[in-house]
Amino acid sequence: MQVVSPESCPRPANGTAVTIGFFDGVHLGHQLVISEVRRLAAERGAASAVVTFDRHPAAVVRPESAPLLLTDLDQRLERLAATGLEYALVLPFDEARSSETAEHFVESVLVDCLGASAVIVGADFHFGQARSGNIATLRTMGAALGFEVDTIELSASGADGSQPISSTAIRQALLAGDLVTATRMLGRPHEVRGVVVTGDQRGRELGFPTANIAVDPSVCLPADGIYAGWFERADGSVHAAALSLGRRPTFYDEQPFSLLEAHVLDFADDLYGEPVAVRFLHRLRGEERFDSVDDLVAQMDRDVADTRRLLRW
Repeated sequence: MQVVSPESCPRPANGTAVTIGFFDGVHLGHQLVISEVRRLAAERGAASAVVTFDRHPAAVVRPESAPLLLTDLDQRLERLAATGLEYALVLPFDEARSSETAEHFVESVLVDCLGASAVIVGADFHFGQARSGNIATLRTMGAALGFEVDTIELSASGADGSQPISSTAIRQALLAGDLVTATRMLGRPHEVRGVVVTGDQRGRELGFPTANIAVDPSVCLPADGIYAGWFERADGSVHAAALSLGRRPTFYDEQPFSLLEAHVLDFADDLYGEPVAVRFLHRLRGEERFDSVDDLVAQMDRDVADTRRLLRW
């Protein structure tokens, strides 16, 4: 997939079939839309493309209530590339973009930049300043500018016909510690990335050395608790890990933020300063305050044993 900007517009000779959105998580609902884009592109001999943004629009227009992110920009582009799309146009979203009229967006982005011949969006799609543009706007302009508009339900139903898939529903599941639902909707385990930083060495003192991972505060983490998951190093090697996410109530009465720590099984190398990825596979339990350090260590032994069993490590 070729990642392009407004300064490097491709405008393929045979045009594009294109969809538009933030695509946080690139979940199964998003993948359904993208598969339709690719089908239409192949049918027309056009290129397949997606228009997305460098940051969530809410981070600019209503920062006080902007959602936590399921994927950072690099992750999102990796996931979009994995769908088989040919182009991803990444638009900077700033105050100027938030004030752009729907008509200008269509002309400058869809027509001038991508040469769109087909546009596929969700049935409730809105765009442009104050969300003034909608499906009717697109269809009217498409008739005049030479592209067709099709709609598709962005929220595909779950495999069991239950709650529709959406980025919001996935965030809610993660914040409730419901990895089963989040994983089903994403089509994969939730992954966060960060850099290993120096901690207080308490895990090492207890016999369970941990890698303390600094995660961007804009990223959505699951509910505090203990998890079994995979730990991927910068070299691509993947290791089983017992993950602790929380405020360590056995030792601290008022730790102001949750800390992500990974006890990487059967591993002793130095990880400080290394960028890593963590994937949450199973929730083992909630965070607990223990009456003694011995009680905590005994539970940590059980957590590691459960991690080995669940991950078959």
